[in-house]
Amino acid sequence: MTRDPIDPTGLIAESFLIEGISLAECRTIFLEWAMGISADVDTLAAVKIHLARHRDGQPDHPMIATLEAALGDVRPPKRRGGRRARVPE
Repeated sequence: MTRDPIDPTGLIAESFLIEGISLAECRTIFLEWAMGISADVDTLAAVKIHLARHRDGQPDHPMIATLEAALGDVRPPKRRGGRRARVPE
């Protein structure tokens, strides 16, 4: 069996097999997946591929809503920190 580079541990695929899974559980699985994916993988592209793979088969699954939400709020990170973060001591 070959490892899927966008789902190396199979978390996303497995979530679609869990009967009665909740939206909150899907969010937890998604977060675990996002933290475990390789840094060289384009996360947004991976989410789009997951949607393409699974949306037609189970359009009402809570993981579909979770994946769609991941695409909904894509904006550059906001700079955090005040003067202390910018000025060396």
